[in-house]
Amino acid sequence: MPITPFHFGAGAAAHAASPGRVSFLAFCGANVLTDVEPLYYMIKGEWPLHRFFHTFLGATCVALLTVAIGAALLAIAKRVRLPNLFGWQRLGLPAVAVGAILGTYSHVFLDGMIHRDMQPFLPFSASNPMLGWATFGEVEVLCIGLGIAGLVATIARRLRRR
Repeated sequence: MPITPFHFGAGAAAHAASPGRVSFLAFCGANVLTDVEPLYYMIKGEWPLHRFFHTFLGATCVALLTVAIGAALLAIAKRVRLPNLFGWQRLGLPAVAVGAILGTYSHVFLDGMIHRDMQPFLPFSASNPMLGWATFGEVEVLCIGLGIAGLVATIARRLRRR
């Protein structure tokens, strides 16, 4: 299923490990942008579903786009009152960049283990050495576990501050 929230679990864990240095929203946004590609090909009924954005080169482009969007939103937020979910406005562009890069690269890595149509190293290689490292269910459990760990760590950090 495209635009799966399971990938967000890794972002929750990364953000919890370094909340001031990793933007959770950039991580999630980059994942959603990455999955627009298979959604588009699913709607068109074309195969393969996972193409350029599901390569490490394509992931780099999506990360750059996410950073550009983040920079624009940070600039707009200085002039217009925007919702400050997860405190994103106090994070700088470096945190947005780290979130975007971790988001896209982890997406390619996790999907690379389970989707046969992926070629994550194009244009340099058509192989996918990650395929089969884990089953779909194992990747889901990993992502859910990371999400729970990130949530617990975030809650514990906030409780300690009080």
